[in-house]
Amino acid sequence: MALLTIQPSGKTVDVAAGSILLGAIMAAGETIAHKCDGKAQCGSCHIFVQEGRKTLPRIQKLENEKLDALVGVSSKSRLACQTVMGEEPVTIELLSFV
Repeated sequence: MALLTIQPSGKTVDVAAGSILLGAIMAAGETIAHKCDGKAQCGSCHIFVQEGRKTLPRIQKLENEKLDALVGVSSKSRLACQTVMGEEPVTIELLSFV
């Protein structure tokens, strides 16, 4: 289990390593858009990983292609539907402009 901190609410939850962030965020009671049901087709679950980015698995081709097509992407950007939780604490920011 690793600690996931969700901003801007500041909510913290324990998440099992190997869990998809989208599911963990929703299980924590947070609202996050996910129009394509986790298939990396819409980009609506775009988040910023504020801390712990290096502990997450690398971005795969499908996620990278979708991020390339989005506005407002930075080096902290990930798609929650494609990001697998590691074993170290992570802080994410849910974006309000998506």
